[in-house]
Amino acid sequence: MELHMHSHHWEHRLPNWPAAAVAGFAAGAVLMVLELFWSTMVTDVSPWTTSRMVAAIVLGPDTMQASDFSVGVVAVAMATHYVLGIVLGLILAAIIAPFHFDSSIGMVLLTGAVFGLVVYLFNFYGMARFFSWFDDMRGWSTLVAHLIFGMSAAIIYWKLERPIKE
Repeated sequence: MELHMHSHHWEHRLPNWPAAAVAGFAAGAVLMVLELFWSTMVTDVSPWTTSRMVAAIVLGPDTMQASDFSVGVVAVAMATHYVLGIVLGLILAAIIAPFHFDSSIGMVLLTGAVFGLVVYLFNFYGMARFFSWFDDMRGWSTLVAHLIFGMSAAIIYWKLERPIKE
């Protein structure tokens, strides 16, 4: 395999937006399943804790005071989570397509991992200033989950994309 030093230059190439949206949605599902598994099987924390934290972005911090299951809170959390996943999938595709980061499976996975790291830092060190209840989620397990999110979004996009010609 030969590396071309100029192979990742910017070129006006539009992403496949539907593929990007599906990739973000699917990667959001992967992240959600990982979080539910981790919270219930490893840390022995209620799976509804994370749902309340995500729903509190939309509903306000009082949402986190409840300790029991609420269909409304879970629905808002899922909608918020999936909308954010789709938006992040669109952003990732807008990075991958014009720079040809989809030239190989290794490059697309590396791009996804770096993207997942940036999303983790933005969420838990930037946005946590506004949503302080996410401070407690900082750590290696959340970082790994976000790396997996980025890599999942990137590989799913890579599998689904068909470059759009202008």
